[in-house]
Amino acid sequence: MKRIQDYDPKKYIIIKGAKLNNLNNLDITIPRNKLTVFTGLSGSGKSTLAFDTIYAEGQRRYVESLSSYIRQFMGRLNKPKVDYIKGLSPSIAIQQKNNNTNPRSTVGTKTEIYDYLKLFYSRIGRTYSPISGKEVKKDNVESVIKYIKTSKTNDKYLLLAPIYFHNKLSYQLKVLKQQGYVRVFIKNEIIDIDKVINESINQIDIVIDRFIIKNNKSFLKELSNSIEIAFYEGKGNCSLFNIKKNRKINFSNKFELDGIKFLNPNIHFFNFNNPYGACKKCKGFGDIIDIDPDIVISDKTLSVFDHAIVPWRGKSFNKYYKKLVNNSYKFNFPIHKPYHQLKNNEIKTLWEGNNHFTGIKDFFKKIESKTYKIQNRVLLSRYRGKTKCSECKGSRLRNETNYVKISSKTLADILNQSISSVLDYFNSINLSKKEKEISKRLLIEIKNRLQYLKDVGLGYLTLNRKSNSLSGGESQRIQLAASIGSSLVGSIYVLDEPSIGLHSKDTEKLIKVLKKLRDLGNTIIVVEHDESIIKSSDHIIDIGPFAGSLGGNIIATGSLNDILKKNTLTSKYLSKKLQIVKEKQIKRTSNYISLKGVRENNLKNIDVNFPLECLTVITGISGSGKTTLVKKILYPALLRKFNIYNEKPGNYSSLEGNFNELKGVEYVDQNPIGRSSRSNPATYIKVYDDIRNLYSSLDSSKTRGYKPKHFSFNVDGGRCENCKGDGSLIIEMQFMADIIMECDHCKGSRFKNEICEVEYNGISINKLLKMTVDDSISFFKSYDENKIAKKLKSLSDVGLGYITLGQSSSTLSGGEAQRIKLALFLSQRTFDKKILFIFDEPTTGLHFHDIKKLVNSFNHLIEKGHSIIVVEHNLDLIKIADHIIDLGPGAGDKGGKLVVEGDLKKIMKNKKSFTGKYLVNQLN
Repeated sequence: MKRIQDYDPKKYIIIKGAKLNNLNNLDITIPRNKLTVFTGLSGSGKSTLAFDTIYAEGQRRYVESLSSYIRQFMGRLNKPKVDYIKGLSPSIAIQQKNNNTNPRSTVGTKTEIYDYLKLFYSRIGRTYSPISGKEVKKDNVESVIKYIKTSKTNDKYLLLAPIYFHNKLSYQLKVLKQQGYVRVFIKNEIIDIDKVINESINQIDIVIDRFIIKNNKSFLKELSNSIEIAFYEGKGNCSLFNIKKNRKINFSNKFELDGIKFLNPNIHFFNFNNPYGACKKCKGFGDIIDIDPDIVISDKTLSVFDHAIVPWRGKSFNKYYKKLVNNSYKFNFPIHKPYHQLKNNEIKTLWEGNNHFTGIKDFFKKIESKTYKIQNRVLLSRYRGKTKCSECKGSRLRNETNYVKISSKTLADILNQSISSVLDYFNSINLSKKEKEISKRLLIEIKNRLQYLKDVGLGYLTLNRKSNSLSGGESQRIQLAASIGSSLVGSIYVLDEPSIGLHSKDTEKLIKVLKKLRDLGNTIIVVEHDESIIKSSDHIIDIGPFAGSLGGNIIATGSLNDILKKNTLTSKYLSKKLQIVKEKQIKRTSNYISLKGVRENNLKNIDVNFPLECLTVITGISGSGKTTLVKKILYPALLRKFNIYNEKPGNYSSLEGNFNELKGVEYVDQNPIGRSSRSNPATYIKVYDDIRNLYSSLDSSKTRGYKPKHFSFNVDGGRCENCKGDGSLIIEMQFMADIIMECDHCKGSRFKNEICEVEYNGISINKLLKMTVDDSISFFKSYDENKIAKKLKSLSDVGLGYITLGQSSSTLSGGEAQRIKLALFLSQRTFDKKILFIFDEPTTGLHFHDIKKLVNSFNHLIEKGHSIIVVEHNLDLIKIADHIIDLGPGAGDKGGKLVVEGDLKKIMKNKKSFTGKYLVNQLN
């Protein structure tokens, strides 16, 4: 067998003695310029090896090459616990976390597409007058010469410059005469300047030159100088008078038309992060605090006649309602039509008003003009909210940018369209030869980056979408697309489950992108559980055999065929020897919830049924409207049924069904379990109170006077005062990301040294918090602490036996945070209320074997009479669902329809369903 030291660092990344966390002194080689997948049970050590060892060492070596100011901290930074790593290239980590909270950051700015669009519009954009629709042109010497070239040889012309007089006419004419001008042009006649010095005239034309058209270069060169003088004397204006045709042609180098002075387009003009280009009202944010239309018209299924306009319902302002209703026949306004069915021009009339009634906008303006009255201030506060800027319509740019167009599209149009639509526009754009020359390089960059975004399954996003509104998976794929767009070579890319949030159809595109990045000459390392990505890789490293202290070993390496020959959990699921199957059929009930007329975002007025007391899965292409349906409509609408109004639902007609069967609704999302870095799984599931009571009851604690609070790192008493219980300190860097370092006083334990001296059966509170859930369950069971062990078992039941009790919430993935929340509900085994649970992609970060545990947890909830609705792409979970709702057929504008709903057989038979197609392949 080949020894680790015999491998060539030019062909392999060589890792010797990796020992961090649960890694058991690993020796491993990873082929360079290949696509390598790390797989194995959740918590087996994949991320530790990929991110905390390989990427961390690459980053450390990079920082060591920087200035001495930064290097002074390097001695205190933890190096990865490894003997050595050879063959390491510059490393780039693309993770799921979306830490961007800047409201100015968008998809366009993150991918640098916006930078190229600014240049594109500033260089070849054409300005059009909003009045006449004509193009605004700025004349120069070249444009005058171009006109002269169209004239016939021997044609006679006068070159004139207009001069305007306000007072002191004689003085100004004398100055012109001293400058050498001797003739003026008045009423189509050339007159000597002396004859008009004492006359009352407001405007005259000075004769700059007289010439006969000649066909030679020297003539045009001399004429160019005269034209420059004409523009100067005429303060930007000049004219040519054709003596033979008695016709005057005017030229202006001012950017004006129809009495409007237009701004010259430049790169700052199209930049919403610059005061010059930002909308004056919202300052480039796109949102303002203003009258919110969704609050004013809270129920869009009502008509104007049925009091859809909320502020006009009471007696105080009923006169506005009556005036509109009584006069509606005069301008054919449909007062009996539901608001959501009104046409755009009818909605505009309702808000802006006309001669027959006061519009909603003017109504609020009247209220705002009398804010000295407290009742008016209260009224305004009731209808205000964060809403789209009324001036820029959310584009963030100043209004003048809408006058600049390329092929009939403004920059705002581009920013607010889906990426797929924008790519289609640029692929079919019609430009002149000169415009193509100017924008050739820009178009290549724009189209390539748009294509990469579409290839990673993000074609449904808009370029104006805020970065802080993206999911972790979307943010990761944007980073991936941006990395490909930069065309780096010779690098190591470390990715953390890039398939998250992707339908199987989109995962195929992602695989092509990863291979393209590999083919550029990069090494791709992917931590992944998705079957299609594992099977498409060049090299697989299976880590295990189990999680936590039972993992950390390399149990199989090689190609797919090599892995299938091994006897590992991964190989068994890949070869279908082990499968996730529905163990028993759920008895279907007739109880259901039904949403009617759902119209939010891209959802196209659909009706959807959700059966209760079973597992319902909502699936479809990424961007088809699944999250909108569940998070923006179903969840807040159900909350209102339970008299909870903290979330505003989107547009829908009605919510019907058997609500009496439900006592509550829980949305189990992937948000962190706590805001503080001190929050952890033990505190969240409320087992840490029992642990603190246990330690404070020990004799050694009683002797020292320690109470339960002394074993908490959230309050003063026993926690380390230097780091305030965080275990680490943040060093602020001037031009780099802040550096997080272990606390010098407590060495990361979070407690004072004397607190750590108290031990329960040889284990201090610090050591206990560093134990995995599975190890701590065994520990407490062995000493008959069954109450604590029982609470901890709920974490193990959802596949989180590998995390440590005191693991900081900031280090948990979205999927782990979601499953901890599920564990909290499972630990509350005494609750009898029937609850509807909503999960958003709970299989995130789960191995096949862990998904089986998750399914068992779902079954436990369903057996207790609860209902579960899951937004999911994982085929293993979809195939065991009792009811499937498939949205699509495409993403963005091409999605939002109910393709099919029903059981597994019905989905697989439907030829329009992409989900059905992949389920057929999965089960065959």
